[in-house]
Amino acid sequence: MMLTWTIDQKRLDLSYAWKISRNTSNFKINSIVTVTHGKWKGMGEGAPNIRYDETPERMMLDFERFIRAGAAHIHDLHELENVLNKVNVCNALRFAIESAYIHCLCHADQTDIYTFLGIQKPVSVVTSYSLPIMEVGEIKTFYEAHGLNRFTRLKVKVNAENAFELIREIHSFTQQPLIVDGNEAWKDPDDVVKFMESLQPFSIALIEQPLPAAMPDAYKIVKPRSPYLLFADESICADADFDVLKQGFHGINMKLMKAGGYLNGIRLLNEAVKHHMHTMVGCMVETTLGISSAFHLCAGVEFVDLDGFMIVQDEPYGLIRESQGQLHLHGE
Repeated sequence: MMLTWTIDQKRLDLSYAWKISRNTSNFKINSIVTVTHGKWKGMGEGAPNIRYDETPERMMLDFERFIRAGAAHIHDLHELENVLNKVNVCNALRFAIESAYIHCLCHADQTDIYTFLGIQKPVSVVTSYSLPIMEVGEIKTFYEAHGLNRFTRLKVKVNAENAFELIREIHSFTQQPLIVDGNEAWKDPDDVVKFMESLQPFSIALIEQPLPAAMPDAYKIVKPRSPYLLFADESICADADFDVLKQGFHGINMKLMKAGGYLNGIRLLNEAVKHHMHTMVGCMVETTLGISSAFHLCAGVEFVDLDGFMIVQDEPYGLIRESQGQLHLHGE
């Protein structure tokens, strides 16, 4: 019996403007991949990111190439990996396809994802919550309106122009530790060091990707001078070189949409531990379909940033719920 593959592009309207140093979004268009094999079914989500030249249009074109490459006749996970390698689909779609297939296999075998992947089930998944870039005077109102005091940590999206002012304002009314996420906003390593030194009065958990990924030598300058943990985000994708990464960073933010699949995501986390680096599991703006996939990989991870579903209006799946900053799978 052949596999039947479909893809549906789903518009996700956001509860507020999502602004980072690169761009601002009021909605996202994610791709939902479904595979069926008789009565068995699996679904996966792909959240394209323009930072990696991923668009909804490219997702569709890559999916068509995947279908033409013989997707209907795949018999096992090894064959799937071979086809994906052959057609070289973008990482977000690769994850949607691989996760849909694995979910279908789990359905057929009546097993859970932890058993299938050979990983531990997380005991507790406590997430941070991300604040988009906004005017300094808007921060406290936003914080109170969204009840952000319930989160153990906050992530703050910043740009180089007003990062200090944003952080100072947040710490005028809360002492929650902050993850400061630059999204490659700075260009000069000395400026980054000066900025980090200015944060000494505040509670800072870590600094995430202040400089472009294309500047690995700059990170080698910043890391030994950093008073805080320095985490790679844009600098770590599917084919990360950990011998290079560990020279510029203390830790990694592994996102399944960048890793291109469960299998590679697990490999990246294991490689980080092997290289004595700290670990985080993060996300794009996703529904709970994608977030629940990332949830499964959180056992033993030091930092979790899986809040992407919380800004989606009318989230369609309800596979994850949040209570007092802790995430729970539906039914648990």
